[in-house]
Amino acid sequence: MALVLMNGEAMEHQLGVVQGPCWLEATAAVLNLPSVVDAMADTEVTFRRVLVTEFRRSLADMPAAAQTILRDVATAHRQQTELAVSRLAKDAEARCAEWLLRHAQTGDKGVMAVQLEQRKRSIAAQLGIAPETLSRILRHLRERSLISGSGRMLNLIDPTGLRTLAGV
Repeated sequence: MALVLMNGEAMEHQLGVVQGPCWLEATAAVLNLPSVVDAMADTEVTFRRVLVTEFRRSLADMPAAAQTILRDVATAHRQQTELAVSRLAKDAEARCAEWLLRHAQTGDKGVMAVQLEQRKRSIAAQLGIAPETLSRILRHLRERSLISGSGRMLNLIDPTGLRTLAGV
């Protein structure tokens, strides 16, 4: 369960259900990053704790190819978890602003811009929204003077405003 504060009210969101035995989030340990999610038990739970130093030592003993595969799988899992949490915790406009910032390139004149190399339908799917909603959000961001441009090139006029909107 993730507890998200929206407009001062606590809202519970359940990302999924796990039945043991299982790791709660081995991805964080593999990548040496903080955990992305919290867990809440509805039934009695027995924990088996593995020290991080022990865990990392066992990873170091694995063949290099296996370590690479494990890191790649952990990275993909982390990205999917962050996406799921983001969809619960942020509205569509905030997710769009975050996407624009993540895909922005700084040009020769110091202007940040996003070259839309994917179809809007694909971008909308990544954001968990309908293509029509993406178009409406982009129009709204233009009206607020956060972005400019149309077609395949979008200029980020106010990256600070986009960061604020995205919560990053």
